[in-house]
Amino acid sequence: MKKRSIAKLTGPLLVLILITSLGIYGATSSTPKQITVFAGSAIKPALTEIAELFEEETGIEVIMNFGGSGTVLSQMIISKEGDIYLPGSHDYMIRALEKGVVDPNTIEVVAYLVPAIIVQEGNPKNITSLKDLARPGIRVGIAEPASVCVGEYAVEILENAGLFEEVSKNIVVHAESCSKTAALVVIGQVDAVIGWRVFERWNPDRTDVVYMDPRDIQKIAAIPAALSKSSKETDAARQFLEFLKSEEAQEVLKKYGYITTLEEALSYAPYAVPPNLEVVGP
Repeated sequence: MKKRSIAKLTGPLLVLILITSLGIYGATSSTPKQITVFAGSAIKPALTEIAELFEEETGIEVIMNFGGSGTVLSQMIISKEGDIYLPGSHDYMIRALEKGVVDPNTIEVVAYLVPAIIVQEGNPKNITSLKDLARPGIRVGIAEPASVCVGEYAVEILENAGLFEEVSKNIVVHAESCSKTAALVVIGQVDAVIGWRVFERWNPDRTDVVYMDPRDIQKIAAIPAALSKSSKETDAARQFLEFLKSEEAQEVLKKYGYITTLEEALSYAPYAVPPNLEVVGP
């Protein structure tokens, strides 16, 4: 009987062993981590850049799902997916807590938002106050109050000022998110929107900001972030939460006009009630 060459026996075997070993290693050690963030679009410009910086520094991919804060919360509840919830105001974080969607011990306040009137560049309709939004012929836009936090704020502001009935006659559109609300002025669909003052920084060459009487601002919004109870990548998600509070991330927020301290936010709205997140979920 002829003896087979050792090379003939071991060559294919070695290749098989190497392929198998590399396959196992690739599946366990080199697979890049990935987290999903469900976020209100009130923070979209800054958060997009922050996520890119985080990916560069950690290699962890961040998938962003933007929309109305209520809409993305519903998506998380239905799908039972997502690693981080980051609504455009603390009001929706409270709802997430009440529904048991997030871990209350992981909440981080990222920035603050103050309401304002956003008008077309140069303010051609000479809008100077909330009362001007009730003038005949003025087209007003707000976000959808049922699913977008700034829309809810707009309704409350008008009601507290005793102007809701008058201004509502001029409201020609309800937008589905903060980004779409801000765009209404840019595309000329409306003369003004009740939004966040940071909207003007998104399109500084095409919009202007009209500051409200501080007495008309009853509350300001905190933009919080928290770990989802459905998270499958909790360590990576916690890294991202920590990064949101880093000096690097805070500088990005400031660049886009976001307010990063409660003291500064209250300086623009001294009569406003400070945000309260002291709610315990089920």
